[in-house]
Amino acid sequence: MILAITGGTGFVGGHTIRRALEAGYHVRALTRRPQPVREGVSWVAGGLSDSTALADLMRGADAVLHIAGVVNASDRAGFAAGNIDGTASVLAAASDANVARFVHVSSLAAREPALSTYGWSKAEAEHHVQASDREWTIVRPPGVYGPGDMEMRDLFRVAKLGIALLPPPGRISLIAVDDLARLLVALAEINGPCAIIEADDGAPLTHEQMARAIGRAVGQPRILPLHLPRALLSLGARIDGAMRGKKAKLTPDRVGYLAHADWTADPVRRPPPDLWTPAIPLADGFAETARWYRAQGLL
Repeated sequence: MILAITGGTGFVGGHTIRRALEAGYHVRALTRRPQPVREGVSWVAGGLSDSTALADLMRGADAVLHIAGVVNASDRAGFAAGNIDGTASVLAAASDANVARFVHVSSLAAREPALSTYGWSKAEAEHHVQASDREWTIVRPPGVYGPGDMEMRDLFRVAKLGIALLPPPGRISLIAVDDLARLLVALAEINGPCAIIEADDGAPLTHEQMARAIGRAVGQPRILPLHLPRALLSLGARIDGAMRGKKAKLTPDRVGYLAHADWTADPVRRPPPDLWTPAIPLADGFAETARWYRAQGLL
């Protein structure tokens, strides 16, 4: 069986390719940069706007996992091009190649499109998927972490100092990247009604609880949580942008959804347990993530 994957060179995509190979799939993955030869993987050169590359990606595929997307962009047009137009192009290619099964990776941010341009773009992408003629499933992950993640690295580094810089008090859900990858591959293999899934590790927590868990993972059991008001987050985003430019992790667009009080998965939308259940508890996942950061000299 052939599984077509976009975003395979990224954090979630890389783990998903590994899981797909373990499940016996041959993977065909889109890439914008040359990749090393890998058994079981056929790399297709091109991006989401390259119709020829997308046609090659879809040819003969049994299912497609659309993981690629834009998390940071300098303006609304950048989010629209990466998340809305890109999704529409992948859907069109899947339709042209008659690939019936379409698994789309969205975000919990799509539930609140007014809070950020990113959330708006993910919601619009979902609308394209829902209006398509494919047999689709939309997956809205919460915060994803694990070896290879660079989005949460700063939280781990600051925790070593015994402090946690947090948004206003709220609750969140998390999921280990390997659990998410396992779910995506499982979804590629099923036939069923179209649905939106919100998957997490089953243990929602407050920002403060998350910070203390990170502290334990880095060997700092005493953490001082500092909740920053939205105005201070906005100032921090400007400073981060001035210092790190396009590599900034705190951006003005992210401030809107970081300040939102509830980013927990909807229990009604969790995957059925006979399809998938989370296997990685938060403490184990954070410990593994911290080990990876240390091994890479990032912590």
